[in-house]
Amino acid sequence: MAKKTIRDLSLKGKKVLVRVDFNVPMKDGVITDENRIVQALPTLRHIIDEGGRAIVFSHLGRIKEPSDQEKNTLQPVATRLGELLEKNVTFVPVTRGKALEDAVNQLKDGDILMFENTRFEDLDGKKESKNNPELGAYWASLGDVFVNDAFGTAHREHASNVGISSNIGTTVAGFLLEKEIRFIGGTLEAPERPLVAILGGAKVSDKINVIKNLLNVADKVLIGGGMAYTFFKALGYDVGTSLLEADKVDLAKELLDLAGGKILLGTDVVTAKTFDPDSEKNIRPVDGIPADEMGMDIGPETRELFKKAILEAKTVIWNGPLGVFEFERFAEGTKTIATVIASMKSTATTIIGGGDSAAAVIGFGLEDDFTHISTGGGASLEYFEGKTLPGIQCVDER
Repeated sequence: MAKKTIRDLSLKGKKVLVRVDFNVPMKDGVITDENRIVQALPTLRHIIDEGGRAIVFSHLGRIKEPSDQEKNTLQPVATRLGELLEKNVTFVPVTRGKALEDAVNQLKDGDILMFENTRFEDLDGKKESKNNPELGAYWASLGDVFVNDAFGTAHREHASNVGISSNIGTTVAGFLLEKEIRFIGGTLEAPERPLVAILGGAKVSDKINVIKNLLNVADKVLIGGGMAYTFFKALGYDVGTSLLEADKVDLAKELLDLAGGKILLGTDVVTAKTFDPDSEKNIRPVDGIPADEMGMDIGPETRELFKKAILEAKTVIWNGPLGVFEFERFAEGTKTIATVIASMKSTATTIIGGGDSAAAVIGFGLEDDFTHISTGGGASLEYFEGKTLPGIQCVDER
């Protein structure tokens, strides 16, 4: 996919609209994970260094009623962005109007401002998330060019991406969006083989289309996490009190048939009687899970089975944890596989597909040992499904 990027623009003196994804977790007004901010820094530094006038905006959380605004203001994010850039970031606490227009018009080359949470517009008829044409046109009027660097919302058709693009002459990808297109899109189109895909997480229903698409692309698909128990049930095994989508058992059978041996399931699991971080853990064969126990992690034999398959790969895609990694006692499977993939940085292309698997890798301190960690959860999943993402489609072709 040959898309124009920020490198294709002359930015000096231009008012540069930049859609970023600063939808970061916060607690009591304090950012608890700033990875998405850090990932946007190369694009913003490039605009500043080239003499552009950066107008930065993002959504944060969900805004359903006025009381949601206070806890979802981007003010703390703007402050932290300024610290990371070591540069003053002017924060404009509105999403439209004279104060914003005046602030934009006062920008000088190399300046940067951020305006308030785009979702504040959703209080008035969901104008942002429903791609209100008047709102997209208004935001487009504030700038000369548009840089979309928000992969986390690329699967949504919003006023702040598609709406702006429809009303401005030039739309390009920032460095982060470019990376997502290159590593996820490029890998799915022309992977270096063998390609091994690892899928975890809770539900088969969340990843039906991902599995189907990856079966067309991958050489092996390893399945763990909560979704594995629906597949074990499809093989005729009792799964005790494990997470199970009973209405998806027949679908799991169909996927196993469709796979033609590409799907690799485990041989053993770690179980517990209760969903509790201190619950006693047991190792059980997949065909011997007691009626009063639930699967919490992949077992040691499965870890070795998965490890062997992964180490043979030239490309690895991973989406979804392989157990209840939030509980230290049941994190060993996810941590082991993360460590194995991390060891392959110099020999394979290794991609983490956002969401909980990205959180796990970062929590283990391994984030620098992967080729690419996606900043999009839902966007990554839809990209893995082979879908066309509106936020990428709206970027100008080269």
